[in-house]
Amino acid sequence: MLRGLTTVSFFADDVTAAARWYTELLGIEPYFTRPAKGTPAYVEFRIGDHQHELGIIDSRFACRPRSEEAGGAVTYWHVDDVETAFERLLSLGATAYEEPVERGPGFVTASVVDPFGNVLGVMYNQHYLEVVGR
Repeated sequence: MLRGLTTVSFFADDVTAAARWYTELLGIEPYFTRPAKGTPAYVEFRIGDHQHELGIIDSRFACRPRSEEAGGAVTYWHVDDVETAFERLLSLGATAYEEPVERGPGFVTASVVDPFGNVLGVMYNQHYLEVVGR
């Protein structure tokens, strides 16, 4: 039934600021922007080995009011070095949600809350590298 990740959607009250922050983090500009009354309502990045989509949506379009606390599902993005990625995220203004943790041989996770209230997970995953290597 589930065939693959299509889009991870984050919300932000200031999409322009969020787009700048993620441009700095990712080193690329969004490839798609949809304005609403002059300001971006949605921006989208294609990232990683499979060009997965990371979309940032204006909070006013959220289907439910956003909680003041970060939480919910955590999507982990593969990185080659969790500690380095975690420290870079913190240096860009994210706050620690979960410090790096080894989950077992070949699996390390960490997560942060971005400056816009979204949980962003990073993970070193040996199985991911095996799949990409095929």
